[in-house]
Amino acid sequence: MIPISGLPSITGLNIVDATRDSQLNLIRNTAQHERAIEHFLTNIKDVESVDQLMEDQQLYSFVMRAFDLEDQIFGKAMIKQVLESNIEESDALVNRLTDPRFREMYQELGFGTNGEGNLNTILTNWQNRMVDRYVERQFINFQDEQNPTVGIALDFRSKASGIDTAFDILKDSNMTSFFQTALGLPTSMSGLDIDKQAALIKSKIDLETLNDPEVVEKMIRKYVAISDALSGSAATNNAAVQLLTGSASNAAASIFEITSSFDRVGYSASSLYS
Repeated sequence: MIPISGLPSITGLNIVDATRDSQLNLIRNTAQHERAIEHFLTNIKDVESVDQLMEDQQLYSFVMRAFDLEDQIFGKAMIKQVLESNIEESDALVNRLTDPRFREMYQELGFGTNGEGNLNTILTNWQNRMVDRYVERQFINFQDEQNPTVGIALDFRSKASGIDTAFDILKDSNMTSFFQTALGLPTSMSGLDIDKQAALIKSKIDLETLNDPEVVEKMIRKYVAISDALSGSAATNNAAVQLLTGSASNAAASIFEITSSFDRVGYSASSLYS
């Protein structure tokens, strides 16, 4: 893997984008991950219930890591309850948890009533999609460990097309951080009623434009530039950031003054951030 620690985030992001395919292949071929992938592909087709998934620690851990839930691996009792939930019931645990990763895992795995029955696990396309998800998550997490700004930018890129409402943003801490920075919204807004937070986001951006890759990439570049300027990490290395902020010493004040005047993001990608 190519290290980006210590580099300005925009430089790190450019390196990551330029080497993405080779880094993904490297993850697939690293002994640890190669073994995990092989075990998953060999055994997942025989899983027809939540209990069978839980009984195979390697298989269970692979699935948890694929959904960025490695920190929850030891909470088997809760995960079992989530996966055996009936999503049609409003008080089901899968509906009560605010972290979107649990619901996403529940829906993607697709177990039947009470965790019994599964038609996905025998499908080659589904198996390959799960492997791709696992590899992509390892890739993003590796970058995040070196440079959290780059990690959040990559996370946004992977989730952007699935964002339908402001609440999809607010229930995800990484997405909340991304949009607050990219849209020039203060972090203090998190103390407001959630409906007011959603209204603030909707006043700044038309979320339907997130289906446009050009809009997504421009938002990523804007987020990275502002993040570096606020932290001062790129102020002496990046002429564009110096122009944006005026000087490293008053970067934060300058950024909030500038971003507060940005127009609401509309339907035209070509007019963004002019």
